[in-house]
Amino acid sequence: MARRYLFTSESVTEGHPDKICDQISDTILDALLTQDPASRVAAEVVVNTGLVLITGEITSNAQVNYVDLARKKIAEIGYTDATNGFSANSCAVLVALDEQSPDIAQGVDEAQETREQSSEEALDAVGAGDQGLMFGFACNETPELMPLPICLAHRIARKLAAVRKTGQLPYLRPDGKTQVTVTYEDGKPVGIDTILVSTQHTSEIGDITDPAAVQAKIRDDLWSLVVEPCFNDLDVKPDDRTRYLVNPTGKFVIGGPQGDAGLTGRKIIVDTYGGYSRHGGGAFSGKDPTKVDRSAAYACRYVAKNIVAAGLAEKCEVQLSYAIGVARPVSILVETFGTGKIDDDRLLELVKQYFELRPAGIIQTFGLRNVPSERGGRFYQDVAAYGHFGRNDLELPWEQTDKAAMLREAADKLLSGATV
Repeated sequence: MARRYLFTSESVTEGHPDKICDQISDTILDALLTQDPASRVAAEVVVNTGLVLITGEITSNAQVNYVDLARKKIAEIGYTDATNGFSANSCAVLVALDEQSPDIAQGVDEAQETREQSSEEALDAVGAGDQGLMFGFACNETPELMPLPICLAHRIARKLAAVRKTGQLPYLRPDGKTQVTVTYEDGKPVGIDTILVSTQHTSEIGDITDPAAVQAKIRDDLWSLVVEPCFNDLDVKPDDRTRYLVNPTGKFVIGGPQGDAGLTGRKIIVDTYGGYSRHGGGAFSGKDPTKVDRSAAYACRYVAKNIVAAGLAEKCEVQLSYAIGVARPVSILVETFGTGKIDDDRLLELVKQYFELRPAGIIQTFGLRNVPSERGGRFYQDVAAYGHFGRNDLELPWEQTDKAAMLREAADKLLSGATV
């Protein structure tokens, strides 16, 4: 008998308090790396009503104005009205930064002068910036090779911000959350059980002042302009059994940092796979690429996505672990949950052969120290909201499937008994 179950993932908009912090942290990272690619950055941000605190550890030769960076990002997100409890021009911005601990730095500093070289010695000499474990995942449920629940939650959240910024729905405010529950049957998505959208809004919409009428207007507008367009290229769509919930408490006027404090790195499940895959526990934003919490998680996604894109598995999870100051991973795991076309042990051997998983090699492969000039000093800040993976709207190096054909050919040789 087929097993039927529900799985739920959520996303948040760029105006969510935690996401404000992530974006400011990564805006700082972009600015520092643009001037000094060797910058060591662990930028943490806290926001509350009328307050931004920038803290953490930074070692860099770059000269940046942290206060100005924060205010510009807050304005870009949409917090420009002081009556909303938080505004770019009126909030206080405090800066309390230290330099990186020399005990941490020594493990990754040894070969800084050779960081652009590709020699084995140079790659081995640059150790991981921390210990820890990271996971990457991919599956064939969506064009993005992401799980359907988090894919839809992100799509709806991004569309929610888009209709606000274009003026299609001018009564929306920056804070918001989305949540999608998908029905699965024997591991395959077969239906949409529930769609939940909570969005900050003005107390009145034009001449509509009755709270119930306001919510009815929001509900109808969001369905036609936000929710429905997110299913255009998908086979699984809402039907008459799908529950559709909007602002279930009845209103959402007070939001953003006025409603809740925010912290960098508090949305790690939103940033990755919506809980569908395991998570090592490390956050991404504000960290330079020597921190394997970030760079190795990108590498894990790259490996898993290329395996799925090669048709070698329907779903794939990759785990890496590192020791601080040691270049080569402590462990590598490939798991295909019974969907692999070849044994997972053989896949692991292909991964070791075709992918560079030392921190210096990952940084070189993806160009993680170099903020592309054509992006106007933007790179990390653009993935700080709406997920770091499955971003078909951005040209991200870890989202490329350039090794898929190579893996497929190598797997075919293995199956035929030929030497790879």
